[in-house]
Amino acid sequence: MIRKPLRPLARILRARETGQDPDEIEAENRARRHAEIQDRARKRAEGRLVFMALGFLAAFGTVGFRMGALAASDPAEPRVQASGTQIISQRADITDREGRVLATNMLTHSLYAQPNQMVDGRSAAEALSRIFPDLDRERLVRDFSNPNRKFMWIKKKISPEQMQAVHDIGEPGLLFGPREMRLYPNGPVASHILGGSAFGVEGVNSAEVIGTAGVEKAFDGWLRNPANEGAPLTLSIDLTAQSAMEEVLSSGMRNMNAKGAAGVLLEIQTGEIVAMASLPDFDPNDRPRPALEGDPSASPLFNRAVQGQYELGSTFKIFPVAQAMDLKLVNPNTHINGNSPMRIGKYNISDYHNYGASLSVTDIIVKSSNVGTVRIAQMIGVDRQKEFLKDMGFFEPTSVEMVEAPTGKPIVPERWPAVTAATVSFGHGLAASPLHLASAYATLANDGRKVTPTLVHGKRRPPGEQVVSPQAAKLSLDLLRQVVVRGTARSGNVEGYEIAGKTGTADKPRPGGGYYDNRVVANFAAVFPYQDPKYVLVVTLDEPSTVLGGGESRVAGATAVPVAADVIRRVAPVLGLRPVGVKPLPVIEAPPETGLKVAANE
Repeated sequence: MIRKPLRPLARILRARETGQDPDEIEAENRARRHAEIQDRARKRAEGRLVFMALGFLAAFGTVGFRMGALAASDPAEPRVQASGTQIISQRADITDREGRVLATNMLTHSLYAQPNQMVDGRSAAEALSRIFPDLDRERLVRDFSNPNRKFMWIKKKISPEQMQAVHDIGEPGLLFGPREMRLYPNGPVASHILGGSAFGVEGVNSAEVIGTAGVEKAFDGWLRNPANEGAPLTLSIDLTAQSAMEEVLSSGMRNMNAKGAAGVLLEIQTGEIVAMASLPDFDPNDRPRPALEGDPSASPLFNRAVQGQYELGSTFKIFPVAQAMDLKLVNPNTHINGNSPMRIGKYNISDYHNYGASLSVTDIIVKSSNVGTVRIAQMIGVDRQKEFLKDMGFFEPTSVEMVEAPTGKPIVPERWPAVTAATVSFGHGLAASPLHLASAYATLANDGRKVTPTLVHGKRRPPGEQVVSPQAAKLSLDLLRQVVVRGTARSGNVEGYEIAGKTGTADKPRPGGGYYDNRVVANFAAVFPYQDPKYVLVVTLDEPSTVLGGGESRVAGATAVPVAADVIRRVAPVLGLRPVGVKPLPVIEAPPETGLKVAANE
């Protein structure tokens, strides 16, 4: 900026020529300069005031907008955010299809020690050994007396009562850390499905909970994912039906002197597993250690329904019959030569009775004829038989959402000569799980469309492939109904519920080859209600034996079938199935009023 002089020379000279006082010129210029300075100062002040006003307006506008947004939003607890790597300890709940809790979390505490901070380590060791009898007192004394020991775990989980008892010791070197542990409020119910959990990465102030088996491990990543915002994992099982099945199976296993039992209840339309049990079972709150030697099936951790590989006996006979009817080779009234025994190569195949030269396809299933089934399988041929069983799912493990599922791959013969085709047709030579059998029977009951079992409720999946024509599938159910009406499963009749099903009694194979003479696996596969199929039930008993007619009996009709009937009696009302053809109880009408007052019982 060019500064103007207060006494410009030109004006001063002119003023002197005209007699004007030059000081007036200076005063005038000084006044003008002061006015310009004041104008600039005023403009700066006005600009600052405008800027401050806009700033205050923006600030109050932001605060007002935020207050309005908070007022319009749903209330939520604030979340604390902390920097650094944290142990993810929160784990989502697991519920049944009705929202009842199967697995949840509970806040507890861990106990650890800092020996270098202890006042009296020996006294603390003696007190801890009294509170926790499983602790080694002498080892605690040695550890607590070590001046170089700065940290050691005592107990990963303790109860509130134990925590108070430790607190009463008054030892400053005994400290507690918060823990979130997994709790299974129903104890052993659905234990094989849930599996169990354990601590993973641990710290003093927290520990992550990881799945060790079952759906806990199969869905471990999902259950620990914070993006799910704590949404529970909803399983397909019904807790009431599951508990009822386990109770009946346990009673049946004891009554039939069996070493183990398994049950699968499957919803036909969706493939959802409503209940699945394996006995003996365990409490996932105190999961036992896996057996390192011996027969794995002897361990309570072994899931017989999914991992068990059993020759399923005569329950297989409906499959070659259904395939033959689908191929138009036979119909229910077709007569087959049932003369027993029949010879294939150097092997004889026989029936319990010789049914003669003419046996209808219906009676082959009702009477459970090995010879008749083999002759139908021979009509089909080896290649078509293998392809059909593969389509039914008997060559691969089930895809059920459990980590144990891949270990339940069926044992399929490497070679498939004529004698293998014959024995497989009546359930020997190919070993599969009860879940495989339930899925295959559900396929027949689903108008021949493949059913894939699942443990997730509401899971949308594309329709399965058409394995059997609807006509052949319906005829197969008709044959299975006759087995219950007048065949080997007559004890499976449940009043009010029409049952269709097939028994199967298979000799257990010896580890070194051949079969035991007095050890069997008894199975019953049932579809109900027969007229409107909704559920499939498979009951398997390992080495059952009962007294029947004064003698010992191991057949499925005397062992597995009565147990399955009891299961249906218990679970059918739970599933909302109304009995048909059962007379209702008489209605007792109230007597006419007489004016007397009667106290009602509460």
